[in-house]
Amino acid sequence: MITTLTLHNWKSFENASLLIDQITFLIGTNASGKSNIVDALIFLSRLISGERLADVCKSIRGGIDQIVRRGSNCASLEVVFKDNETTYKYTLKFSISNAEAYVDSESLKISIKEDIWRYLFSTDIVLDNEPSQIITLFDKDRLGSGSKKGISLRRDMTILSQVQGLNVLKVIKDGAKAALDSFASIYVLDPNPARMREYVALSENLNSDGSNVAGVIAALSEDRPKEFEDTLTKYVSKLPERDIRRIWAERVGRFKDTAMVYCLEDWGDPEHTMEIDARAMSDGTLRFIAIIVALLTRKSDSLIVIEEIDNGLHPSRAGELVYALTEIATSRDFDVLCTTHNPVLIDALGTEVLDSVSCVNREGIHGSASIFRLTERPDFLRQLARYTPGNMMTKNLFTS
Repeated sequence: MITTLTLHNWKSFENASLLIDQITFLIGTNASGKSNIVDALIFLSRLISGERLADVCKSIRGGIDQIVRRGSNCASLEVVFKDNETTYKYTLKFSISNAEAYVDSESLKISIKEDIWRYLFSTDIVLDNEPSQIITLFDKDRLGSGSKKGISLRRDMTILSQVQGLNVLKVIKDGAKAALDSFASIYVLDPNPARMREYVALSENLNSDGSNVAGVIAALSEDRPKEFEDTLTKYVSKLPERDIRRIWAERVGRFKDTAMVYCLEDWGDPEHTMEIDARAMSDGTLRFIAIIVALLTRKSDSLIVIEEIDNGLHPSRAGELVYALTEIATSRDFDVLCTTHNPVLIDALGTEVLDSVSCVNREGIHGSASIFRLTERPDFLRQLARYTPGNMMTKNLFTS
């Protein structure tokens, strides 16, 4: 699981770090850089494909020309992550030239004990325009000296994507696999209600836009129909304005290979209920169905990223949303990273979650973005004596 993400010359960030807890909220004004952090996580998740680095860069919002911060010629990402009881640090520095991307340096370290790291691999210095580079693969017993060997690899691909095919020590392959598994666990959800209103095929995994949510629910219901339906209804029913008594998906069509989402609702009178399908549901209800399905179906150790999680949320339901996020993430053992503009949602956070709120801010003549923990601001306690955190957010006190 990823615990720290550090950005150097990545988009709007010159040098900033984000600590990731089980529940992490990102706040900040429009264009502050919150989405640039999400882009960095998407970038990491796509490194598992084994594609050329340039192709990964081109798939990121804004394209390859927008990845490196203006005025710089290279960017780097550093990720600290845990695999079971082992902690690793992965660093990738790359440059962009003529719509191509090249690795300048790359390393993977394993933690021996606090603040002491041992290299599993690192790169030697390369010259501009060299088509390949030498990586130095270290013996697992090496702390300051010992056996090592160099291997020439392609610069237009990450070392992570090339290590498994090499004749190297198992500890190096295990570390590289742990990195790729950690990046593969990143799942970015941005529900699109308009696409959730269609009949869809049965599915095992939820699409990033939630469009196949009916197919996922229907496929799961075959194995654990009552359990999953009851859990889904438990959380989603508390979010919309009307009362929802049941949420489910049914297989339809001659071959029962497509599905549609349905709900049973009433307006306070259980004797007069109405069944409707996704075509008649509100955008907010559909978004929350997708969010809860994602939380209930992703594997443990995942990092689920949800932009504007409260989009379509009535302010009176903010507490219910925080409760659902916290309870499900704790019980299923994964992390959730959310962006929000909603001060009511921030006010609904408990003390423990409030400590995991990070603010993204752009400042200076070059508009460089920074990240800081809300509770670590020098004036936070003084401001808290006068305002709620949501009031501080509304008054834009975090950017002053």
